[in-house]
Amino acid sequence: MTSQTASVPSADQIRRAPKVLLHDHLDGGLRPGTIIELAREQGYRQLPETEPDKLGIWFREAADSGSLERYLETFAHTCAVMQTRDALFRVAAECAVDLAEDGVVYAEVRYAPEQHLEAGLTLEEVVEAVNEGFREGERQARANGHRIRVGALLTAMRHAARALEIAELANRYRDTGVVGFDIAGAEAGYPPTRHLDAFEYLKRENNHFTIHAGEAFGLPSIWQALQWCGADRLGHGVRIIDDIEVADDGSVTLGRLAAYVRDKRIPLEMCPSSNLQTGAAASFAEHPIGLLRKLHFRATVNTDNRLMSGTSMSREFELLTEAFDYTLDDMQWFTVNAMKSAFIPFDERLAMINEVIKPGYAELKSEWLFQQTATTSDSSRTAG
Repeated sequence: MTSQTASVPSADQIRRAPKVLLHDHLDGGLRPGTIIELAREQGYRQLPETEPDKLGIWFREAADSGSLERYLETFAHTCAVMQTRDALFRVAAECAVDLAEDGVVYAEVRYAPEQHLEAGLTLEEVVEAVNEGFREGERQARANGHRIRVGALLTAMRHAARALEIAELANRYRDTGVVGFDIAGAEAGYPPTRHLDAFEYLKRENNHFTIHAGEAFGLPSIWQALQWCGADRLGHGVRIIDDIEVADDGSVTLGRLAAYVRDKRIPLEMCPSSNLQTGAAASFAEHPIGLLRKLHFRATVNTDNRLMSGTSMSREFELLTEAFDYTLDDMQWFTVNAMKSAFIPFDERLAMINEVIKPGYAELKSEWLFQQTATTSDSSRTAG
């Protein structure tokens, strides 16, 4: 429940608050200037704009189509310049630095190794370049006074036929920076059960995986991801709202699938801005995350694609606080949910919650209390 003694946090407090990110695509978060520089170095001439500001605007506008398929087309340009070891290393390092500067203390960033082979890299070389880039970004963040830990999620494209191969790759690198597996891409026509062999392999190996489900497609996608494939988390999962009925008097009835998701504490990797762009929600005020928060689903807040959505974790929380009057208590609730749901060992998750996240929010809340005290004292002096 929202605290009755706290106010909506300021933009500065939101930025400084420790945040946890579970759903962020590496090829959806490049700096526009980096894309232009890499395109120039590699001789890629298909960019629609060659000035950073204009290119950033183009990506956002192209993604604002209301169609998941059109949204996914924007990745042709980012993937095109991520075909060499140096490019992958640079993009991964900048990703970690950018997230850390936004107050993210833990992130799981996903990418599809199979999309970075056009210049001759092997799958293994792709993974090693990205892992090394994340470590370099963590070092740069520390030098800048920030702390972040980044884990990689290896993604298989659901329209392709390499899921088992990528799952095996994720398992080989699970002790050197890769924390899990995912499938992504257009949902319609490509159900998760097409890749059942990959999920069964990962379960036999006691490994973790999430599945993009319930974004552009409805409840059958969620049901298959959970009951056939055994997903640990749901990528988006926003369409679970279709199994929840709200009566005119405000009473709520959960269908059996929605009740199962809530009862089993299955994490929902919700990405509000992205959902608006792909047509999964009409506005922030109408986004299902508001109701799911009230019903205590294990909802988390994520960015999806920072470049395409022109967003950040701070931006997502700013928009949510505007829509739902969320406080620091709510932000902490979402953040602890995310950390509980991460794919790193339990003791490490617990340490992050108790030693980083809770102290960080306690400090911000104490700032608010002192500000309130100062305001009250000033008012009393004025009245006297």
